[in-house]
Amino acid sequence: MSALTEDVLQAIHSASTLLTGYKRRQYQAEMAEKYCNGSARLAETTFGWGRAAVETGLNERRSGIRCLDAYGLRGRKKSEVACPELEDHIHRLVDPQAQADPKFQTTFAYTRITAQAVREALRTVPELSGSVPGRQTVGRVLNRLGYRLRRVLKARPEKKSPRPTRSSKASEKPAPVRRPTPTP
Repeated sequence: MSALTEDVLQAIHSASTLLTGYKRRQYQAEMAEKYCNGSARLAETTFGWGRAAVETGLNERRSGIRCLDAYGLRGRKKSEVACPELEDHIHRLVDPQAQADPKFQTTFAYTRITAQAVREALRTVPELSGSVPGRQTVGRVLNRLGYRLRRVLKARPEKKSPRPTRSSKASEKPAPVRRPTPTP
């Protein structure tokens, strides 16, 4: 390995941080071959890069095949995806107690049943024996399905006339009508 000054090391490291994905791995593999004799372990200690990323970059250079990143496959799946019948059971439980917005201002359905009550009802379903999520997760599923926990209100009719205010002429008191007094 050729001697690298602190400025060169800093320039190589900053160039690596500007790149992402396969371009970063490609650059790291080039620097590992040039300054570290193709050793991912030495590149890790010299430049502070992850050894697995450098090894992947070296393999991509050697084979000519680029590895695809699987960012979409990471993380936990939503409860509805992991257990598709969960959504149907929630609809069957909540729909009888749900009501649309009385003024039709939103697409949400308001319901009185709580997430805890839905969870307890789901625990009694034998098909979902081991896959019933927690209370907070059930609440999130309810929100994703378009349900909101709110007291169901009856639609109130609009008032026919607006309430008079002090500034409107309609609220002024009429002048008293003077009646003529009888003369004796």
